[in-house]
Amino acid sequence: MDKLSLVISVYNEEENVIPLYEQIVKALEGYSFEIIYVDDGSSDQTVPNVKSIHDERLHLIEFKRNFGQSSALLAGFDHASGDYIVTMDGDLQNDPSDIPMMLKTLKDGDYDVVTGIRANRQDDLFIRKIPSMLANRLVSKASNIKIKDNGCALKVFRADMAKSLGLYGELHRFISVLAALEGARIAQVPVKHHARIHGKSKYGLSRTTKVLSDLTLLMFMKNYSQRPMHFFGTWGLIIFGAGVLINVYMLILKLMGNDIWGKPLLLLGILLVLAGFQLITIGIISELMMRTYYESQHKRPFTIRNVFVGGKKV
Repeated sequence: MDKLSLVISVYNEEENVIPLYEQIVKALEGYSFEIIYVDDGSSDQTVPNVKSIHDERLHLIEFKRNFGQSSALLAGFDHASGDYIVTMDGDLQNDPSDIPMMLKTLKDGDYDVVTGIRANRQDDLFIRKIPSMLANRLVSKASNIKIKDNGCALKVFRADMAKSLGLYGELHRFISVLAALEGARIAQVPVKHHARIHGKSKYGLSRTTKVLSDLTLLMFMKNYSQRPMHFFGTWGLIIFGAGVLINVYMLILKLMGNDIWGKPLLLLGILLVLAGFQLITIGIISELMMRTYYESQHKRPFTIRNVFVGGKKV
C-alpha cells in the first residue's frame, strides 16, 4: 500500500494541533500515513501538546528558533518517508477529508502535483481575499503558469517531486510554480476551506513587498537560472555601449574646443561605462557559479520523466 506523509508547519498553534491530528486520523482511516509536525519556533504550548499525542505515526521536528515556513516544509520533506507528500496548514482551515479525493486525482491523471483551490474561502475580504486575488493574477501573468490559488497550502505531491524543490527564503508561496518550473504536471481541484477558530493569522498586508521580491527572484530563476550571462551580459553591453557613445560625443566636443569638465552628461557617460562593466562581470561570475553548482554535485540542467526501450518503460 502506498504511504502518505503529511507535512504540517506549525507556529503558535497550541489549540489546533490536537484537533487537526484527530481530523486527519478520521479522514485517512484505511490509509497508510505518517504525520510530520514541524514546529517553527513556537513560544506557546504547541510542542507539549504535540508530544502529548502517543501515536507512532506522529513525528515532531522542533526548530531551535523561527526559520520560516519554507525551511519548515523543507525539513518535513527531508524527513518524509512516504510515496506521496501532502502539505497543509496547521490552523484547521484546510480540511483533511479532501486528501483522498486529491490523491485519487493525482493517481488517475498521472499528475505530479495536485493543488487545492479554496472554494467559498472563509477569510477577511480586504485583508486576505483581495490581496490574494491580485497576487495570483500577478504571478500568473508574470510567470505564464496559471495557478489559480497559490496561497492554498493543501497540496499532494509525488515524493520525488517534493524533495527536488529548492525551498529557500520564503518561496513556499510559489511552491506550485516552482514545481511547474521543474516540469511537473499539475492539476487544480476545489477544496473546502474553514474559518479560523483558534489563534491568530500570521499573515497580512505586510507580506506584499516580500511577495513581489520573491516573484522577481522566481522570474529570474524561470528565465535565466541556467544562462545568467544572457541577462547580465545583455543589459551590461547595452549600458556600456550607451556610456561609450556619450563619452565619444563628449570627446568630439572637447576636440572642438568646448569645455566639458563637470558637465552632467560626461558624468553620466562615465557612470554608464562603469555600471555596464560591472553587470558584465557579474554575469561572468554568475555563469561560473552556475556551472560549479551543477558540476560539483553531478547535477544536470534537465530532468527526465521517463525512458522507454522498445516501447517499454525502464
